Amino acid sequence: MEIFSWVSVISIFLCLFASGSRSIENFHQAFPIVEPDPGHTKLRLSREGLEAIERITNPIAAVAVIGPYRSGKSFLLNQLLSLSCYEGFGVGHMRDTKTKGIWVWGTPIELDIDGVRTSVFYLDTEGFESVGKSNVYDDRIFALATVMSSVLVYNLPETIREADISRLSFAVELAEEFYGRVKGQDVAFEPAKLLWLIQRDFLQGKSVQEMVKEALQHVPNKDGDKNIDVVNRIRDSLDIMGDNSTAFSLPQPHLQRTKLCEMNDLELDPLYVKKREKLKELVASIIRPKIVQGKTLNGKEFVSFLEQILEALNKGEIPSTGSLVEVFNKGILERCLKLYSEKMVKLVLPLSEQSLQDAHERSRGEMMQVFDEQHFGRHHAKKSVMQLDEEVQKVYKNVVLANEYKSSKLCEALYTECEDKMDQLQVLRLPSMAKFNAGFLQCNRSFEHECVGPSKSKYEQRMIKMMGKSRSLFIKEYNHRLFNWLVAFSLVMVVVGRFVIKFILIEIGAWILFIFLETYTRMFWSAESLYYNPAWHFIVATWETLVYSPILDLDRWAIPIGALASLLVLYWRCYGRRKHGSRWLLPLYSNHKNGPNRPRSD
Repeated sequence: MEIFSWVSVISIFLCLFASGSRSIENFHQAFPIVEPDPGHTKLRLSREGLEAIERITNPIAAVAVIGPYRSGKSFLLNQLLSLSCYEGFGVGHMRDTKTKGIWVWGTPIELDIDGVRTSVFYLDTEGFESVGKSNVYDDRIFALATVMSSVLVYNLPETIREADISRLSFAVELAEEFYGRVKGQDVAFEPAKLLWLIQRDFLQGKSVQEMVKEALQHVPNKDGDKNIDVVNRIRDSLDIMGDNSTAFSLPQPHLQRTKLCEMNDLELDPLYVKKREKLKELVASIIRPKIVQGKTLNGKEFVSFLEQILEALNKGEIPSTGSLVEVFNKGILERCLKLYSEKMVKLVLPLSEQSLQDAHERSRGEMMQVFDEQHFGRHHAKKSVMQLDEEVQKVYKNVVLANEYKSSKLCEALYTECEDKMDQLQVLRLPSMAKFNAGFLQCNRSFEHECVGPSKSKYEQRMIKMMGKSRSLFIKEYNHRLFNWLVAFSLVMVVVGRFVIKFILIEIGAWILFIFLETYTRMFWSAESLYYNPAWHFIVATWETLVYSPILDLDRWAIPIGALASLLVLYWRCYGRRKHGSRWLLPLYSNHKNGPNRPRSD
């Protein structure tokens, strides 16, 4: 009993799984691939028909038949496929249309086209001007059939009306946008070849091509009617299609149209049967595999292409060529934006504003050159250019912000470095105006050369204020520090000249310097008056020459030189006089009382 229950559960599960993954077994029938939405204004995909197409691995071509409702499109397709009405597309004789949306015959016809095995699908479309539909819906059906097919059969009963020409406006826009590509370059998609099919028994001595040409002649418009102007512009634009369109006439198959499905070829008009076979040959001769962006499409690629087109045509209130241009330019926009971004990322920031602007213009120019070479569309490509410019401006704005940040960081670091340098020059052990000026100029030069970018002007103002303040402070303290330093130096040299080296000239020079500094300030009440004396200027010039030069910086080497001099003096005091005697120096302080020639006393 338990085993039986488990078997039941498994059976139910397998049934549910099978029903959920049901696939089509018989493809020898018609399937919807595009259906109207409930409001009958937009289109949506049907999974059944897509499955019939996706299984194809060969390059695909499509023949679509369009035209007014009840014009015999479905019957014509069955005739081209050699199918009866009961096998092929449904044929309706009622006032409502039988075909809704777009249908595909599930079994393609295999043809060798230019040596390539090609699967040709035949598409039936919902007729125009039927009851309960909007013109926008008809436009979407026409547009979709125009884009997805390789051969577009425009099935017209009896004659060509103004409304029939007006409906070609979308095809004309496609011609203007996509046909006018430079030869040798990939196109978004190769447009369908337009086949005017006129179902009429008598052409009154004219060929069908002459009839089409006559119908496409300008309509006189003396009153300046705008609607006539539009139709005339469409007539002019149809010339663009040139060899991409042809015309063919087909007589009525039989007078009793409601019984056509019950008749075989023997019962149909022999002329019709003959012309029908010629029509098959014509379609087979002009059809080519669908080419999208330079390559043929298999089943899955064709479905993906169809999804893109349908999304574009459903966008907005009415289908537009601009929407298609956006679809095909989307990948190109991404590639161009990536090219621009890569070039801007390679820039070594910070840069001056002008250099950054020049780099932006160069990168944008190279990007636009690539876009001009690869983009789709002519008139509507302007919108893609605007979109690309918007994205480029976003990237450029980010680069500008990064440049400002790096410029600020660099200039701040240089400013801080110069500020520290100025602080160090304020506290030199041996004050030197020459050394201060050299450091001042070095800071200015390094800042001017290395600080770049938008922050430079701001930090230049700060540098000018800081350097001016440092210079004023140094000059103010310089004379006071030098005066005090020289007073201390003169006293030290008095001691050294008298007791260490015992060189009287050094002692005398030191005393003269000390007396001059002390007595002058007492005589003129202040040290400031000394700084204007020529003698002080001479002392300062001599001091600057000794303390700092491009060869010797005494402030840096004062301690090592002083230590070396001390060692030499010590050596001379300890060993030099014993070995060489006093003849090496002037014996200015020789003590005759205690000298070696003094007579000995008992």
